[in-house]
Amino acid sequence: MSQNNGGVSRISVSLPETLLLQLDEMVAERGFDSRSQAIAEMISHQITAHKKERGNEIMAGTITLLYDHSTPRLQKLLADLQHQHIREIISSLHVHLMHSQTMEVILVQGPAAQLQLIADKMITNRGVISGKLELTTTLIPQLHQ
Repeated sequence: MSQNNGGVSRISVSLPETLLLQLDEMVAERGFDSRSQAIAEMISHQITAHKKERGNEIMAGTITLLYDHSTPRLQKLLADLQHQHIREIISSLHVHLMHSQTMEVILVQGPAAQLQLIADKMITNRGVISGKLELTTTLIPQLHQ
């Protein structure tokens, strides 16, 4: 049964005892205030994953890259990709690490499928050590109409 408490609804969930024990362990280990908070975070994560799979949902997120900045033409290629996708690229930050490595975090917003294509174009370049697209359903307010 659902009960409305100022924007929060109460629901009842039945779980096998072993799953409930595992949930309680995770709640304690991760420092959640309650089971409800942990479950809400998990549901939010699954909704985001579902929307990402659909591909046409407008989402915001980050592309995180770790790359060898001594790889010839890689930094120019990554910068050119960002310019080619200026509608989706909001901002970027890069930090020089040890051993010729750079970490770059690129803030993006747009259709999930398009953001995945952009991330794939960046991640698959020679010299990129690792990369990941992380999306959320919460949007950045539009800067321009």
